[in-house]
Amino acid sequence: MATTTAEPKARKRRQKTRTKNVSPLPAIVASRLTASQIDLTPGKEHVICPTCMTWTPITGVLGTPVLVPHHTTPYYDRTTTTPRRCSNSNRRIILDTAVDAWQAELAERTEVSSTVASRRPTRVTRKPRTAVAPAVMQIVGGLVDDKTARRLNEAHIKGCSTCTVKDEKGTILRTADIASRCADGRRLAQLAAHTQRVGPARRTAQMEQEEWSARGERGLRLLHQLLWNQHAKAVGDADVQRVDDALTAMIQTLNPRMADAPQLTDWERADLMSAIALLATQKDQLERQR
Repeated sequence: MATTTAEPKARKRRQKTRTKNVSPLPAIVASRLTASQIDLTPGKEHVICPTCMTWTPITGVLGTPVLVPHHTTPYYDRTTTTPRRCSNSNRRIILDTAVDAWQAELAERTEVSSTVASRRPTRVTRKPRTAVAPAVMQIVGGLVDDKTARRLNEAHIKGCSTCTVKDEKGTILRTADIASRCADGRRLAQLAAHTQRVGPARRTAQMEQEEWSARGERGLRLLHQLLWNQHAKAVGDADVQRVDDALTAMIQTLNPRMADAPQLTDWERADLMSAIALLATQKDQLERQR
């Protein structure tokens, strides 16, 4: 006897009861909220709860608008095991702001915030400090020595009428004071005095630098010689072995062991003999150098 299977039927669920309770707290006035704290999009009315600061839907927009009962923690926070209902549940809200006015204010705030972000100052890049220019004596003093500076000063004094004191006949009596000289004469006098003062120290530093350079070069030569002495025998043996292998290969080519090997022509044999003689000479020289 065939049995019929009954189709499964879903269990009737209880409908959610709508409460008529209203919170005794004072009503929230929408006009006192900023455009970013409320959403008056038709069918999606939301507001930020003043107590728990969560976005809460608004129900009864066409009648008595109240906040939907909600918990103090967001719905997506599953870590809370003992949720607590917010005290602003079922709190009345007065929607005294038109949707058009709310949208205009929201657009204005968005535009202002974008312009403010663009007006924010960027990072200040400090200009590098200008290095202090060295004095003329420091620039020229490093190019000439004390003897050259003294010769330049003497040559200028002989050819300048301002830097010398002469008699009626034009004979040079003495050198004028530093204050009475011309601009070039004062510079050359200062240069001569400066190079004379720093000349001994400069020559001493130059001699020390040359001595250290000579020591470094001498040390490099000694190190190169030491390393070569350590590997000279191995290098010589390798050179002799390389020439000996090439010589053995040429001798085998000149005198093949196989009877059916190709025969060399007279020209090829002569070239091969010359190469063998050259390699034999190189091998003899390398063995003498070891």
